[in-house]
Amino acid sequence: MKRVLIAAGDPSGDLYASMLVAELRRRSPGITFAAVAGPLTRSALGPGDEFLEDLASLGVTGFVEPVRRLPRFARLRGRLDALLARGGADAVLCIDFWGFNSTILEAARARKVPAYYFISPQVWASRPGRVARIKKCVRKMLVIFPFEETLYRQKGVPVKWVGHPLLDLLPTPRRERPLTDPLRLGLLPGSRLSELRRHLPLFLSALGRIARDYPSLEVTVFAAQPLPDLHYRRLLAGFRLPGGGRPRIVRETDYAERARQDLVLSSSGTATLENALLGLPMVVVYKLSWPTYLLARALIKVRHIAMPNLLAGKALVPELIQHEATPAGVAAAALGLLEDPRRLYALRAELLALRELLGGPGAIARAAETLLAEPALKSPLEALR
Repeated sequence: MKRVLIAAGDPSGDLYASMLVAELRRRSPGITFAAVAGPLTRSALGPGDEFLEDLASLGVTGFVEPVRRLPRFARLRGRLDALLARGGADAVLCIDFWGFNSTILEAARARKVPAYYFISPQVWASRPGRVARIKKCVRKMLVIFPFEETLYRQKGVPVKWVGHPLLDLLPTPRRERPLTDPLRLGLLPGSRLSELRRHLPLFLSALGRIARDYPSLEVTVFAAQPLPDLHYRRLLAGFRLPGGGRPRIVRETDYAERARQDLVLSSSGTATLENALLGLPMVVVYKLSWPTYLLARALIKVRHIAMPNLLAGKALVPELIQHEATPAGVAAAALGLLEDPRRLYALRAELLALRELLGGPGAIARAAETLLAEPALKSPLEALR
């Protein structure tokens, strides 16, 4: 019986970890897990598994904020090192969340436990020197973008492009869809409390300006699973649309409501790729604490920060970064799209075309198949074949 230590530290990583746990167990029923992840992974675990700690719900992001969590991370790192030292895992599987997962990789290397990495840190965006550490610690990278496979192969790192797991989750959108009346506008302020507090008030202020031209707006706030409704209600208290209505708070796992939106205001992150694959025109905001932003500005080497723009190699959707992210700026970008239907429809088509770059559905199945073919995870009977 093989046992895997699986580590994911943010909501999207928690989602993909839960999907991998289910697929690995389906293919290899005897496999067990010890997990550092979040509530979705916890719910996917079964008898014989162990849930060690919920990292995904902490909402740690950026460069400066994790410093506040160092004592907790150090204690957890000690627990995981002890687990590896006593032979509590046959393999380690890290998912994204480089800062903490890099320490797990080092511990696995010291204990001679094979380690694998699903969803690469963005070494192509900043700090490419991390590839050298990955090469020392990781038996195989399982990457979600095709250009990542090329990058790692050129550096001599074993790698497999499996495609993007979002295509296992997202519905196939309609290619043609006119604007609705009333206009539907979605707000995606982020999955962490710090993002919510920075972005939702900004979006609400921008709404006041947008509603002058579209007074019958229907506004939906898409809530992140780790954040209770209480946080959203506090920030929405007292806000009214011109017609007297209030934004709705929606939680969903099937993306059906989001797919109905005409336009979304979105924080940067996984949500922008979800929007793109649904064909949703968007305005993207990237607003951080100033210390974190200044560090990021010094380190990030790519021209764009929204994943649709990175994949397209051009500015498909408006990006408003830090000081540009003002209510007037967000409103102007949104109205610039809404007032030009031909531009809006062309943007929708270009966003949907990005689906062809991501390998098609089946990423989780391909990742599980790749992992189970590794010597460290083969069952005894398979190893004899």
